[in-house]
Amino acid sequence: MDPLVDRFPFPFGEKAPHRYSNNSVPLDPPLSVEVTPTYREEVELKRRLLREVHSRCYRSLPGTEEAQWEAAQLVLDHLAGHAPERFRLKQEEDRRIFVNRVMEERREFTFRDASTLPCEPLDFAGRHVQEDLILMAQKDGELILEAGQLCFPANWSLAFKLGMTFREIHEPIPGFNEGGLSDQIERFLLRMEAGRPWVRRNWSLTVGRHLDTSPETIHRWGRQKKEVTPENAGSLVHLRVEVQKLFRLPRSHAVLFTIHTHLLPLEKLARRLEWLERFHRVVTTLSDEILKYKGILEFHEPMVRYLEGLRAGGGRKA
Repeated sequence: MDPLVDRFPFPFGEKAPHRYSNNSVPLDPPLSVEVTPTYREEVELKRRLLREVHSRCYRSLPGTEEAQWEAAQLVLDHLAGHAPERFRLKQEEDRRIFVNRVMEERREFTFRDASTLPCEPLDFAGRHVQEDLILMAQKDGELILEAGQLCFPANWSLAFKLGMTFREIHEPIPGFNEGGLSDQIERFLLRMEAGRPWVRRNWSLTVGRHLDTSPETIHRWGRQKKEVTPENAGSLVHLRVEVQKLFRLPRSHAVLFTIHTHLLPLEKLARRLEWLERFHRVVTTLSDEILKYKGILEFHEPMVRYLEGLRAGGGRKA
């Protein structure tokens, strides 16, 4: 048994081929965050990125303070509730004491008083969780990206997308505006209710174990795509799954997305034959347009040859 495989959120059900859809389901239990064995490693990486390239990893628009405080309260509450042996949030009226035993930190602050925190509330909360945090405000019947801490993007830029509407953000996705899909998803998000969170899974492929695949660093991780062969695809190519949790914030009416990114090399995916079969079925039925959009086209052929070799042998252990 491999704990990494056991806890991996494999995104493909029995029905394939893959197509874009509103695949959100009710979130149970209704927790915005998860703490995994790689917590310290990932939080330290987030903090390093925030030190080195803060303007790439954190952005906010004026007027988002109330939603930020609301989101930070929810995230820290859930963190303490999910792992009380490692995190604690004590509240006395507006006074807060947050303890992170993993990072050996203790912080006292006053709710809604920005001067008592070292950074903005959303930025502060994000430094204690593995998830990226995205806030979208609802205005005039549209959702607008107004704040976010994004350290582990799947090839998109927070700086570029800040201030865009939901439709503008997703415009580049092939087929997104066909068959009423964009209308369906937008209506779903606009009608979300407080106290009824949802979760969905989004997938892509990454060559190398890179959580930070921002467009600004493509010169580091993008070149590895040319190195994939049928012999090394198992160790180089990783299935990347984002567990995206959606919460309507009752006071500000904003929508909070928490995004937890998981990586699994194909050689470990192959330990489960049913996963291997489903994954092979998906990646061999994608159009070239989707393959290009997802950044898979460059290494698709050697990866498929690797998968077919595994299938011929009934899968194999890493």
